[in-house]
Amino acid sequence: MNRSELAPLIDHTVLGPETAFADVCRVLDEAADHGMNACIPPFALEEAADYAPDVTLATVVGFPHGQNAADVKRREGVAAWKAGADELDVVLNVGRLQAGEDDVVRAELAEVVAAVPIPVKVIIETALLSEEEKHRACEAAEAADAAMVKTSTGFEDGGATVPDVELMSEYLPVKASGGVGSYDEAMAMVEAGAERIGASSGVAILEGAPE
Repeated sequence: MNRSELAPLIDHTVLGPETAFADVCRVLDEAADHGMNACIPPFALEEAADYAPDVTLATVVGFPHGQNAADVKRREGVAAWKAGADELDVVLNVGRLQAGEDDVVRAELAEVVAAVPIPVKVIIETALLSEEEKHRACEAAEAADAAMVKTSTGFEDGGATVPDVELMSEYLPVKASGGVGSYDEAMAMVEAGAERIGASSGVAILEGAPE
């Protein structure tokens, strides 16, 4: 896969706790220059939509732990869409899933999906889950009519792995995120079934790709 083919699959990301709008602008400039999407914090959406109107903007909901109340997540998602988000990455509530509250998890995700007319990706934080829990998380996302599932926030130890992408792609399109820092790593995820790559190293990934 060459640079022009890979670039639209990358969500070039800046979500650290110290992120300022200047950091967002740098990522938006890089995304625009290389043909990538951008994943940015919610606070920056309105300005980002004006600053880089041609860049597809994803943002996060319930980030990074997913433990917001369901109504808060829904309202956060609606606010992000109205502020200019083209896609939402919503963190699943791992604690509820591990407690066996799958119906609650599904209903919470479905509320967000139903509230916005844009794609919703569900972050399942694979590093915290057993194989059985990963299947149940994907089942909940699929039942909620999510557009994609995503491997991780990047804030836990561990990140995207080939086995996890293969498992998740049995249910929905996959965004491989967390620890993907090179062209070879990105291609391993794509070959495993990922249709999107989330990475703060988007430029480095593309620089390693054949022209």
